[in-house]
Amino acid sequence: MVFSDLAVVTPFHDATAFQFRIANERTNHLLDVQARVLYSRMETTGSRRTRRFDMLALQRDRVMFLPLHWTIVHTIDESSPLRGVTSEELQAKDAEFLILLTATDETFSQIVHARSSYKPHEIAFDARFADVFEETIAGRVSIDVRRLHTIEPAARV
Repeated sequence: MVFSDLAVVTPFHDATAFQFRIANERTNHLLDVQARVLYSRMETTGSRRTRRFDMLALQRDRVMFLPLHWTIVHTIDESSPLRGVTSEELQAKDAEFLILLTATDETFSQIVHARSSYKPHEIAFDARFADVFEETIAGRVSIDVRRLHTIEPAARV
């Protein structure tokens, strides 16, 4: 499993979203892929500094089959712990986004796990992921995995 080098905070529908991408680099297909994202940061209450954790609600936390790639999206709305948070605040709070993926390998019928994380310097604000889809000579849709990591400036609406 390959994770995008960067996560992005980008305009999304009528809101903003925290997003990252994954793709399966192996030829084995993955079934029932589940994603969990934990937002970790330091917070100060009085004179006490503690680490706080929140599970982020995802637009879709499970896909039955991962044929190409998946952009995992957390909408930053009024109930999100990321509402109004800036890059500087993430840095100051020593934030980290911890990701755990669980899936079943179709070939071996085994559960597989993949994990990764994003620190503040690995999150691009006001950026979006570039298109990875391409059409083959035979007219099939494919993805260019090399573009999984490519970001570009996001256009604000």
